[in-house]
Amino acid sequence: MNDLRLGAIVSAVQKNCHISDAQFAADLTLCTFLLKMRELYRWENEIPLTRDMPKSEVGDWMNERERYWEAVEAAPYEPLPLAAGSIDPFEVALANRELAPHGLVYSGGFGRACKPHFFLGSLLREEVRDGFKVYVSGCEFARDLDAPPGMMLDDTIFVRTESLQRWLWEKYEEWNWNHRNEAMTRAVGCYDFQHAPESALQAMTATETESVILHELGEARVGADLGEDWSQMLAALMRTRAEIFARAVRDLYADCLSTLPGLLVRDNPASIHFYFANFTGMRRKLFPELAVAYQVWLEKGDPAELQWVSDAGCLKWQASARRMIELFQQHGEAAGPLIERILEPA
Repeated sequence: MNDLRLGAIVSAVQKNCHISDAQFAADLTLCTFLLKMRELYRWENEIPLTRDMPKSEVGDWMNERERYWEAVEAAPYEPLPLAAGSIDPFEVALANRELAPHGLVYSGGFGRACKPHFFLGSLLREEVRDGFKVYVSGCEFARDLDAPPGMMLDDTIFVRTESLQRWLWEKYEEWNWNHRNEAMTRAVGCYDFQHAPESALQAMTATETESVILHELGEARVGADLGEDWSQMLAALMRTRAEIFARAVRDLYADCLSTLPGLLVRDNPASIHFYFANFTGMRRKLFPELAVAYQVWLEKGDPAELQWVSDAGCLKWQASARRMIELFQQHGEAAGPLIERILEPA
């Protein structure tokens, strides 16, 4: 990497992460903000997931970080200083053509509420699945406040195993407080968290990496099917109850199209249990038949019911998504209540 100036690249990417956080952190609820800041502090200070963090130091760090954000909030995003010359931080494909041969992977795109996300990490592997390039990263050298385990940008999928591992640990800690989530109890029981939590977490991360890929492949295929009309509708519905319905419908469509069929083909009980441990909120309200099919699978060990419900769900949620687009094309921003009406559970 002698010709790369890795330190300068890391510095530029992290600076852009700070600028994005400075501009968008105020949009988070207080609880979400504090949780994300806590984990960002852990990452920056390389504190193991199994170790508690010093509360007083975290508080001081947060105050210092917020002062820094005030100083950079209005700053422009910095170009990436690559060996071939500086490039725009959103020229992701161009950046990775230079970085990937050196064992690095980069992403710079937009998430919810149009918040820019940036990260730079070590490249564990790259592959092509169903016509989409897949980058799987390991250690992260630069990241922002929000670190999604899986992301889709144009025709490229990014899976961040370090962020996935942190998210899985949060799920494990949440379950460990009360053990009420029975599906999570079954998922955890597939690993030796009691005697070897770190190796168990590594094994779970390896297993769930494929689940993230399957979901992102579903998102990519759904995006190709629904087109730009869906994105325009979602932007118009931002911060409404209809947006919550829309995101749930798209997730269900992606999961019935790719995630669930893939999990059933793999026939890995740990992954199936973990999927249903996180089958909550609006998705579960809209599609209770899927939870019933999971119970049938538990009792009989036969995946036929899950497969049938998933196949039927794929058609159902595709039709629902297209109907939502039709309502938006007919009524514009006024389509929100109509979308709620056709999807509201009985």
